[in-house]
Amino acid sequence: MGFEYLTNVPLDKAREDYLKLLTANGFAPKTEVIPVWDACGRVTAHAVYAHICAPHYAASAMDGVAVNAKDTFGATETTPVTLNADQYIVLDTGDPIPEGCDAVIMVEDIVKNGDGTITIHAAAAPWQHIRQIGEDICAGEMILPSHMTIAPAAIGAMIAGGVLEVEVIRKPVVGIIPTGDEIIPPCTDPKPGDILEFNGSIFSAMVRQWGAEAKVYPIVPDIFDRIKATVAQAADECDLVILNAGSSAGREDFSVKVIRELGQVLYHGIAMKPGKPAILGCRGETPILGVPGYPVSGIIVIEELLRPLIDHWLKAPAAPRQYAKAILTRPVVSGLKYQEFVRVRMGYVGDKLMASPLSRGSGVVSSFMKADGILEVPQGLEGYEAGAEVQVRLLSPAEKLEKTLVVIGSHDPLLDELGDMLHVENNDVYMSSSHVGSMGGIMAIRRGEAHAAGCHLLNTENGVYNISFMKKYFPRGGVKLVRCVGRQQGMMVAKGNPLNIQKFADIAKPGVRYVNRQKGSGTRILTDYLCKQEHVDAAAVYGYDREELTHTSVAAQIVSGSADAGMGIYSAAKLYDLDFIPICIEEYDLIIPDHAWETPMVRQLIATLKSDAFKEKILSLGGYTVDDPGELIELN
Repeated sequence: MGFEYLTNVPLDKAREDYLKLLTANGFAPKTEVIPVWDACGRVTAHAVYAHICAPHYAASAMDGVAVNAKDTFGATETTPVTLNADQYIVLDTGDPIPEGCDAVIMVEDIVKNGDGTITIHAAAAPWQHIRQIGEDICAGEMILPSHMTIAPAAIGAMIAGGVLEVEVIRKPVVGIIPTGDEIIPPCTDPKPGDILEFNGSIFSAMVRQWGAEAKVYPIVPDIFDRIKATVAQAADECDLVILNAGSSAGREDFSVKVIRELGQVLYHGIAMKPGKPAILGCRGETPILGVPGYPVSGIIVIEELLRPLIDHWLKAPAAPRQYAKAILTRPVVSGLKYQEFVRVRMGYVGDKLMASPLSRGSGVVSSFMKADGILEVPQGLEGYEAGAEVQVRLLSPAEKLEKTLVVIGSHDPLLDELGDMLHVENNDVYMSSSHVGSMGGIMAIRRGEAHAAGCHLLNTENGVYNISFMKKYFPRGGVKLVRCVGRQQGMMVAKGNPLNIQKFADIAKPGVRYVNRQKGSGTRILTDYLCKQEHVDAAAVYGYDREELTHTSVAAQIVSGSADAGMGIYSAAKLYDLDFIPICIEEYDLIIPDHAWETPMVRQLIATLKSDAFKEKILSLGGYTVDDPGELIELN
């Protein structure tokens, strides 16, 4: 069941060799001008929110088998476990997780036996290799703030979030062919197992932005002859062809065979990540580029391998790439075999440009939309440590980064609202927020990596929030604690509370599946404290080690039915129409270092916090109290 790509050629060599082959075959520009109308390049009139989660169902992140993790416990190299045919279900990457299964074992890690059983040599952890609902985007989250130019990746992000409407010399025609039995046209009510086809929209926008025209073909199912016929048709009708998906190692990945039968394959497998499975092929003078189905992989492949062909066709110089030195806020680990592209959020804190790595999943298209830059890790380098100075390719202009308020710390939806209000009030001010938990925010402030950090840490000895942590981690001062909001924390449960959960201790009841927040977050600290107070054995709670990074992602797991309960704030429960069992009102405040206090971004932040508009907006969300937001909290 092993699979090997034909090649692992360095990216620069692949790009050069591909262009040489095509020009030798007659690839050359033609003339015709066609006007194009599209959202790309337009500016949003108001904030855009996701209507649905992406992904909207629990999906396999690997080709392999779905199992109940409990059936695998005890498996080791010396004590393997054999599963009967009724204890596993074969599935491909992107397939929905079957009922009764809570883990996926990669195909590489199983041994097939002749009698239909399989043998494994390592136990599966619950929820391993499973893409959680809302891992990319959660319904109700802000996709784009007001008055922002819509980039190609943002178009894909909006479609992925169920947003279908929102308030650009002859161009070469690029044919785009989406394939897959599970792919469906964009809609707002997909069924489990359906995957919205938004790659075509992303790729179309990209080539139009570069001066080309796009022609997206109807979705083609995984039937070899139909894929072959559509690629042949596109090669006749278009100047360049993108064959989307089917370049990897799944059961029905036909792309390389189709391209070879129609013409020739130069390379299958590029030493780049994401984007390794790319196929460089052609039919005569027409390039046929096999692109992985994951959107981030596809975006990288299109940028690195298709754009040079369009530039060549249009006789346009390669767009200059701007680089800047930045300080990494977290380590980046990379494989030696690939040149890796890591998306980062950025902003100046003092005179230092900080870069915070975003999610590196190939299916997380929102990370590309949010990225201010790309860290290019050379092939043969294992990565970089936190605090390292690195060269980052800028996706946002330096002028924007200089006017970006960098917030790192505890998650709360009010940060998105606050950032939107800041930008509406002053189009020159932006906010970049990263969710790493309250303790992560404190450490970021200590290292000088942020202008502000959200924090809600409970002193379990005196019941006071945040102040003792300020004294402990900033004994010499240098920071201010700014009052923000009070917020209702409690237990989020399914609508109608079918398991009759009445109090916190009920998370330990048999049959209750819990979903937790990550270690270091204020909500996790509160949860651990409540376990001690109410004598709950955390080790006995199913799912206690299942961690999510935001309140909305916890709510998304409950509304999907993959969990029954989780701690969170009332506004998240309201957003997802969940029942809510109040537990306490906590203080959610902002830590601001003295060196940032007089910056224009922070002064506007304080002014916005004190405004009536902020109070009105926050109270409308539900579950919040406001008592002098923007005022300093005495630390002595």
